[in-house]
Amino acid sequence: MKELLSGNEAIARGAYEAGAGFAAAYPGTPSTEILENFARYPKVTAQWSPNEKVALEAGIGASLAGVRTLVAMKHVGVNVAADPLFTFAYTGVNAGLVLVSADDPGMHSSQNEQDNRHYARAAKVPMLEPSDSAEARDMTALAFQMSEDFDTPVMLRSTTRISHSKGLLDLKEGGGPAEIKEYRKDPKKYVMIPAFGRLRHLEVLKRLEKLKDYAETTPLNRVEKGSDGGKIGVVTSGVVYQYVKEALPQVSILKLGMPFPFPEERVKAFAASVEKLYVVEELEPFLEGYMRSLGLKVEGKSLFPLFGEIDANMIAEKILGTPLYKKLEPGDYDPAEIPMRPPVLCPGCSHRGAFYVVKKLKLITTGDIGCYTLSCLPPLQAMDTCICMGASISSAVGMVRANPALADKVVAVIGDSTFFHSGLTGIVDSVYNKAPLTVLILDNRITAMTGHQHHPGTGRTLQGEETVALDIVDVVKGLGVKRVVEVDPFDTKGMEKVLKEELAAPETSVVVARRPCALLKKKPDPPFACDPELCIDCGICMRLGCPAISQGDGHVQVDAALCTGCTLCGQICPKGALKEAGETHE
Repeated sequence: MKELLSGNEAIARGAYEAGAGFAAAYPGTPSTEILENFARYPKVTAQWSPNEKVALEAGIGASLAGVRTLVAMKHVGVNVAADPLFTFAYTGVNAGLVLVSADDPGMHSSQNEQDNRHYARAAKVPMLEPSDSAEARDMTALAFQMSEDFDTPVMLRSTTRISHSKGLLDLKEGGGPAEIKEYRKDPKKYVMIPAFGRLRHLEVLKRLEKLKDYAETTPLNRVEKGSDGGKIGVVTSGVVYQYVKEALPQVSILKLGMPFPFPEERVKAFAASVEKLYVVEELEPFLEGYMRSLGLKVEGKSLFPLFGEIDANMIAEKILGTPLYKKLEPGDYDPAEIPMRPPVLCPGCSHRGAFYVVKKLKLITTGDIGCYTLSCLPPLQAMDTCICMGASISSAVGMVRANPALADKVVAVIGDSTFFHSGLTGIVDSVYNKAPLTVLILDNRITAMTGHQHHPGTGRTLQGEETVALDIVDVVKGLGVKRVVEVDPFDTKGMEKVLKEELAAPETSVVVARRPCALLKKKPDPPFACDPELCIDCGICMRLGCPAISQGDGHVQVDAALCTGCTLCGQICPKGALKEAGETHE
């Protein structure tokens, strides 16, 4: 049976066909759909974990218990999971474990574009890199076998273009959890005290030598001879292989489906077979660095950027001197004909009211990862920092303790899912160190930015089971916070009053702003409209940045198809011109 699958769907399918019985992840674009699809297969266990470290640790437990395990995360999630990853590389597996790192060249949905091939090298674990959906499925299945054959976790690296582009696959029959392997007590293998860790490190080095031999012979690394008689040779991997094939159909290609351990002898032989050698890879000169260390004369990052994505046109232009197609110049089109669609909070988003008040109070806002990060953009412009998951609270603690004069001017803003991911330790830090900090938790009852995944506060698991819904108020009280207030983010006056009171408090306080995500609402409230007889076109309502509101024809317009009736515009209009439709003179 043939089916069109995205790379993420194919990874899930590959895990299922390979007998994986357990999977864990924290949602993060571009990796989210892997777990969502794996969870639909019968007889498997799949879970959203509070963060990536916990996901990998749960996966390690499942592997040691004898169940083949898939763990998935976006590239920055591996930073969170690095602690268990590096030690698990020492202990090795019982049943196979595959860790998917979904990298994001071009930062389509991320705060950086790190190259996680470096993690495989640092942890001394093998890495596979598919270049389409079919390879994503097949390499995932192979990775489980490699994991058990070499007693190691195996990393599978995808990128945004692999994760979200689709390919036609022949689905294999069968699948489902493999027979559970027996658990055997072995402290010298699994208990990493220094004495045992030293012994395991030696095993890691021996394993690495075996993996190097495997890299030299595996069909994952293959040469495709071109028709140009060996004039040009290109070493590449991942999705860039597809671009090289499109741009340079006549050249010879060494495709590295297993970029680490690096197949030195195979690369040297390929280099000797061509007159001019290139390496084409996105982000870091990972392959190029190895090639130069071998003394090979190669062109790579002297031609291609260290940032962003590479495309076929760029490859043809840089190597052949002729682009595949003409680039559009400003005179070739009228920019006015192309509608702009800047990133913006949805109509009816409860975060909008919170950030409107934060900006009005002119606060220093340490922000976090989530939909609310968009509040840094005009017209709200209410966020000052965004570093990583949970950093809003921790960095704000540093601000107010290092510079006490800022205590009544700083607010840390974090979402509900992010709070469970990495916010608890920041709260503990603030309470323990007596920081006079106000934390604003925006609880919209879901992991919204990645597409509405459940988390420990929603009362549902990934597989739809009812479970305990942790209450943020109870949690922060349990962490020692004495001042906890709940507010409605659509009540701007109430929120302003509460924030002023908590900012003046000489201790840690938490404000929980609760409203479900607007996209979860099955039926919106009656839309608002503008009364042209009352509107003075002052533009104050435009400061909300609501997509349903626009200016023109002498007064504000409200798009009834977009408006959710959240009432924010009516609350801030100085003339009362914005009100529920049917109450205006229009």
